[in-house]
Amino acid sequence: MDETMHSALWNYTHIQLTTADTPIGVSSKDVVWTYRKTTLFRYRSTQRKHPVPILLTFALINRPDIFDLRPGNSFVEFLLEEGYDVFLVDWGYADEEDADTGLDDYVMEYIPRAIREVRRASGAREISLIGWCIGAALTGMYLALNPDAPVRNWVPLTMPYDVTGSTYETLLNTEALDLDWLEDRASYLPGVYVDTVNKMLKPVPNFLGTPWRLYTSVEDGTADKTAYQSMAKWVADNPNFPMRAFRQWVTWMYRENRLARGRMRLRGRKVDLAKIQQSILVVTASKDHIAPRDGTLPVFDVLTSPDTEHLDGVGGHIGLMAGSRARGTIWPRINDWLEPRSQHDRPE
Repeated sequence: MDETMHSALWNYTHIQLTTADTPIGVSSKDVVWTYRKTTLFRYRSTQRKHPVPILLTFALINRPDIFDLRPGNSFVEFLLEEGYDVFLVDWGYADEEDADTGLDDYVMEYIPRAIREVRRASGAREISLIGWCIGAALTGMYLALNPDAPVRNWVPLTMPYDVTGSTYETLLNTEALDLDWLEDRASYLPGVYVDTVNKMLKPVPNFLGTPWRLYTSVEDGTADKTAYQSMAKWVADNPNFPMRAFRQWVTWMYRENRLARGRMRLRGRKVDLAKIQQSILVVTASKDHIAPRDGTLPVFDVLTSPDTEHLDGVGGHIGLMAGSRARGTIWPRINDWLEPRSQHDRPE
């Protein structure tokens, strides 16, 4: 082995072994409220200028640190610089006592309580809701059930809607996944299982392509250690999925496609997205294989809000908002839409 290859292997190994030590989600924040495993954070800022605060929500299967990945590549940091009062709801790490937590709990208890605390802490009459992935679907269900909610703007990012023909529908709509068996034996689906299944959707890029790209970049001296480690650490941190919520999500979304078919009900109440009258910016990603753009766009056949727009970006399910190009592309476009809708007076 020549000296160059030896040095590359050493540096590559060092990056991999120290990834768990890299800090992510480091923007200064304070705890506003807690409920069971859920925590509401408010980010510190001296630049607040928009009267309508923002509440960020993410999926149940990954950590919300993706909103604040690292300095210089943080959506939270960007929003703070633009003058927003930013809050984030962290669902926490589920364990045995959360086995009975379902989608209805998140939609009908956790989200409205978080909104109440955002309004209390900020003194605002209305807020903006930004939901990503499952977080987008949950906030959409909440607004559909609460058309008079104190929410002015809703921004669903890469939201699963019509799953017909999607990779996840094929993967989850199979007898091999016995939900009865799982529910009888487990309180939650371990996060590591979710991570493994997600990576198996694209096994060659995930298990071979990613480490090979890192090695070759180390070898040619172009490796961005900070960027790689922050994303790799986030990807590897998967909370457990409460079993009741997991069963509902798989059954209602991917086996029965209830949201797109207008058959979603929570605690006996119909989820009708047509009732949402907030200003809406639907954001899709051109290369999204988790929530494909073609599966999100049919939501426009249902939405009736007079202020509804579509923002299509280049990238994948996560890269769209957290990739290296996000700060210069998708974030400013979201801000251009959100800023005039975050003033004391609503735009005409």
